[in-house]
Amino acid sequence: MKRKFSQTRLIALGYMSIILIGTLLLMLPISSRSGESTDFVSALFTAVSSSCVTGLIVLDTATSWSLFGQVVIISLIQIGGLGFMTIATMFSMLLKRKMGLREREIMVESINTEHIGGITKLTKKIIIGTAIFEGTGAVLLATRFIPEFGFAKGIWYSVFHSISAFCNAGFDLMGIKEPYSSLVSFSDDAVVILTISMLIIVGGIGFLVWDDISKKKLKFRRYQLHTKIVLTVTAILLVVPCILFLVFERNFTNEGLGFGESLLNAIFDSVTARTAGMNSTDTASLAPASKILTVFLMFIGGSPGSTAGGIKTTTLAVIAVSTFNGITRRQSKGIFGRRLEKDAIHKASSVVFTNMSLAIFGIIAILAIQPDLNISDVIFECVSAIGTVGMTTGITRDLATASRLIIVFLMFCGRVGSVSFALALMEKKAAPPVKNPREKITIG
Repeated sequence: MKRKFSQTRLIALGYMSIILIGTLLLMLPISSRSGESTDFVSALFTAVSSSCVTGLIVLDTATSWSLFGQVVIISLIQIGGLGFMTIATMFSMLLKRKMGLREREIMVESINTEHIGGITKLTKKIIIGTAIFEGTGAVLLATRFIPEFGFAKGIWYSVFHSISAFCNAGFDLMGIKEPYSSLVSFSDDAVVILTISMLIIVGGIGFLVWDDISKKKLKFRRYQLHTKIVLTVTAILLVVPCILFLVFERNFTNEGLGFGESLLNAIFDSVTARTAGMNSTDTASLAPASKILTVFLMFIGGSPGSTAGGIKTTTLAVIAVSTFNGITRRQSKGIFGRRLEKDAIHKASSVVFTNMSLAIFGIIAILAIQPDLNISDVIFECVSAIGTVGMTTGITRDLATASRLIIVFLMFCGRVGSVSFALALMEKKAAPPVKNPREKITIG
């Protein structure tokens, strides 16, 4: 019976429980700014988007939800971003209760580490690090938000946006200026844009990278292979898209803007597309080339064991190295002087194929339900959902109930899958006593 509920299933059930509680709380009249009960599908959509740290919304967070509702949303974001097992472990430590072997195994899978030893110490680092980064972000944002919104509201907005950015969630309260406007009104504010960007990046590189850097400081050569890959791929995916966005948007969203503001927008576009969901420019007005680039970045996402979604930076690196070696017919599938295991290549292929299949399923299903929707907008929406990004061209509110439920399914798969679904596909099974004979087939 114990074998039946694997770590993967327990993680999925944990997220389902959080979503159910969040949905029920958001349906309460006290959660709505109007004082009326919110319908089940809208509450479910918001709860899933919050706990799966996505950011797609059918109701504007600032104008539709009361303070109580906003607290519920940010609480779901924090739990979903860190992982419910991290939160549970924190309470266990506060109660001075030791973690059992079963809890340690679930925690190991929840944050995508391979070592069960020292998991309690790592959990403490995650909690303390999160508090430091979110606290610092809130202080920096407060220097801008307090003068504009007043002391009490400025503090609340600073805390809300700092947590949302660090957890790569994409929820914001700027609808108070204009509904669904995100950070467009702050597109020329370097403090806000760069603070949010740094929170997104730090939250998206992963807890394992934090741990490695904290131990070995800035000595890159001593880092683990995982850390080297994450930092290298992250740097490439920040710099190259930033340059491309500058070029692509010069006659679109950046038309008439100075170089400074254009650069800020390009930086934020390259950062937020990889699972953060906030935007400083009108996403629907992006150049066609920028939309394709954004879809590519959304599909990749952040890094393993982080608050981000997507197929992950390490998956991209493994697929790229494997493909290059296949083309050049090199036998050693290595990177940074290390050889990759075959399991890593198989797992990376499984992750890419699974996420792509889910996205295609969502696109076809939504277009079958609502054929009047623009296909490019639907592709953008579905990739955003499976990558738990939260960026949209504006069609989320126009989706029918069935289409919204499909997006809910994609967001849930994206979050649970980013943590453990790929590992579930690769769980070791007992080797069969008899194996089928091999036969070669033609590939390509």
